[in-house]
Amino acid sequence: MTVQTATPSDLSTTPEVAAGAAQFLTPVVIDLEALVVNGKQAHWHVRGGSFAGVHEQLDQVVAHAQDYADTAAERIVALGLPLDSRIATVAAQNSLPEMPAGFHQWQESVAQIVNQIDAALVTVRTAVSGLDELDLSSQDVAIEIERGLVKDRWLLQAHIAH
Repeated sequence: MTVQTATPSDLSTTPEVAAGAAQFLTPVVIDLEALVVNGKQAHWHVRGGSFAGVHEQLDQVVAHAQDYADTAAERIVALGLPLDSRIATVAAQNSLPEMPAGFHQWQESVAQIVNQIDAALVTVRTAVSGLDELDLSSQDVAIEIERGLVKDRWLLQAHIAH
């Protein structure tokens, strides 16, 4: 019995698939990088009775968002395309609500970051939907990110739930 092995060209993607995947994953990276910066802003400026727990939880949200951004960015680059996530690009192209400056009570900080996550989830879910028939491996990346963001949202939301 002869075992056929795939050649490298059989294993690579087409330029159309790579471009399509990048079209959906690039906004995910941009929004997640904005969430990293905005999450740190909230982390440094949270105040009030639940400071310690919220402060630590915000650090987790930031760390997770950075990991998710890295995963999506590496998928784009692995498909052979460059990615622009420089500060100016992230500032100009993210879809997250603007973060207010200064100190905020912990309830406000939690609500602000939940709103940030919600906006990022819209972008991620657009990627999940758009990648469905285009590239299942890239869709899997988006699904993994969506699952993680939903969990982070839940853990934050639990601080202010009634």
